[in-house]
Amino acid sequence: MTNTTWKHIQQILERSLNPGLYQVWIKPLTATLEDGGLTLHAPNEFVAAWVRDRLAGQILEAAKQVMGHSPNLIVTAGTPARTPLIAMPGQTGQRGQAGVLSAPQKSRRRKTTDQAAPAPFRFSFDQFVVGPSNALAYEASLGLCRETLPAGQLFISAGPGLGKTHLSQAVGNHFLSESDSAPPKVAYLTAEEFSSRLILSIKTREMERFKAQFRENVDVLILEDIHFFQGKLKLQDELLNTLSALQSRGCRVVFTSSFLPKELTGLDNQLASRLCAGFMATIEHPDLKTRLNILESKARSHQVLLPGNVAGLLADRIRTDIRQLESCLQNLALKARILGQAISMEMAWDVLQNYDLEQPSLGLDQIVDYVCSVYDIKAEHLTSKSRKRQYVIARNTAFFLARQHTELSLHDIGDRFNRRHSTVVKGITAVERQLSLQTPLGRQIESAIDRLAH
Repeated sequence: MTNTTWKHIQQILERSLNPGLYQVWIKPLTATLEDGGLTLHAPNEFVAAWVRDRLAGQILEAAKQVMGHSPNLIVTAGTPARTPLIAMPGQTGQRGQAGVLSAPQKSRRRKTTDQAAPAPFRFSFDQFVVGPSNALAYEASLGLCRETLPAGQLFISAGPGLGKTHLSQAVGNHFLSESDSAPPKVAYLTAEEFSSRLILSIKTREMERFKAQFRENVDVLILEDIHFFQGKLKLQDELLNTLSALQSRGCRVVFTSSFLPKELTGLDNQLASRLCAGFMATIEHPDLKTRLNILESKARSHQVLLPGNVAGLLADRIRTDIRQLESCLQNLALKARILGQAISMEMAWDVLQNYDLEQPSLGLDQIVDYVCSVYDIKAEHLTSKSRKRQYVIARNTAFFLARQHTELSLHDIGDRFNRRHSTVVKGITAVERQLSLQTPLGRQIESAIDRLAH
């Protein structure tokens, strides 16, 4: 009965609220109904507080239409099994797993030290579709493996979903699977994971063990999201010492980041210099031909019969995120399989509604209007000095969308919001971290981002 009641309340709210407000704040809620009271369960406390402060009145009005009376309303964070954080009676108002891998034989992987052995890398070079936007990064990654790159260090910079993780894992995969009698030991982890292990080693007084693991027991270090080290000077010092030790042994290092080294702030001068010392390659948004080739490759690997006109539609509508492109293809194939039908244009249009469809003319003003409508704030809140959490999250979302959908530089984005370039970088980094970790807040932000085109 609860599900039916809440569904009817949601239907009323969907008709009465701004579509962005409904999708981001109401749709993720679940409900329980006891003794005439309505308890709503939000994915996190931020959403719960937002709903309490901004939407309680509308929810109670819709509930009264369905239930015949105005119920006591409780909005809590977490699953129904958790205790409500705040009661409101009638108020109105990733990636691959980290670790060190070695491969004594091509068919075998074992752990080093006492860490759990991670799963094998998902991606390889033969799965990577090369085009004008990513050719340099691809050749550089392959050259690092074949020792034809005139450097033992590679820095790959790319926006989300463009292939930097694919290439970094392909490097690790190559060393583990293609090496002969004495394969190297490969360490693959994010900068945040590296930092967490370092801090744990300090707390448990096992720094010598940490140093031995990463300075002496590693031949290839692959470190993702290097921008995490911004402003963390003590952690940077240990990273710099680790890199110096690896360099002295002739080891190879791969960094990935959403930013170029020159765009990073709060870095020790020596570390900044070290990041620029090797070969740097960027990955841009793929052109239409590359996107079509990617779809063709993914369709083959998933054994999907994809009509040419459907492939053209998907490639035209999803332009900046390859992960979304593949996800759309997989969802389309699954829907066709469930319905027992061939993939069609009508089916493709239906599936596309769940994705961030590209708008070539999308500008910063449109992004600001959209973010304001979703978070129910005014444009001046984005440019104000206020550090209110709601404004900070909205502002960071705007930074992320501006970086993804416009050609504006980080400095230009900062100027628009009365913020320094370093603040923009930190804001984008914060959003990417929430998205990559798939935290409740990250899923909420992702929901807002995915509906930009609707």
